[in-house]
Amino acid sequence: MTDSLRILIVDDEIEIRRFLRATLSAHGNTIFEANCGQDAIEMVVNRRPDLLILDLGLPDLDGVEVTRRLREWSQIPIIILSVRNQEQDKVQALDAGADDYLTKPFGVGELMARIRVVMRRVVTPEGTSTYSVGGLQIDLARHRVNLAGQDITLTPTEFDLLKTLAQNSGKVMTHRQLITQVWGTAYEDEDRLLRVNIANLRRKLESNPSKPEYILTELGVGYRLRSLE
Repeated sequence: MTDSLRILIVDDEIEIRRFLRATLSAHGNTIFEANCGQDAIEMVVNRRPDLLILDLGLPDLDGVEVTRRLREWSQIPIIILSVRNQEQDKVQALDAGADDYLTKPFGVGELMARIRVVMRRVVTPEGTSTYSVGGLQIDLARHRVNLAGQDITLTPTEFDLLKTLAQNSGKVMTHRQLITQVWGTAYEDEDRLLRVNIANLRRKLESNPSKPEYILTELGVGYRLRSLE
């Protein structure tokens, strides 16, 4: 990463905090630490970090609850770093507003890549109307999609779905988040509707829909549009 970040690490295991502090400070970042949820919320208020790395199993507030409370007033990027690897845990954290979810044990390279992706979304100017990844170009203002120089025709629903993924490029969007944003809350349980439209998009955008390059599946959780590294 080229720019120094102010990173708040929230974990009740001192060994994890020590490892993350050493790893992230070696990249020029300023590190703050908290070992419980309430302290984390207070430090977000008082220290104004750029990024929060948050464990779920805290001694007072669960990490999901910390995320919900922060999302009531803050858009600070939140990466969950947890030993919990069940789909339900991931879905709950992402639905609560977390930006990404990484399971322990993790590789340093993967963590740094996830941080780059999350922070790149933060510095992208609001109102950005064009997204490009590989040979895929999405013009939100003109409702146009171009793949390898060829215009692609999408239905309005397909375009809205692709638009939502593009606006959250690199971020896992849960099934519920996508359905609510594209179809509305009345369709929250219509997973089949989402799967059908994702399949249609992949047929139009992927050279091999069974091995997608652009619209990636987070098994049991949701989908994300690949982000440039």
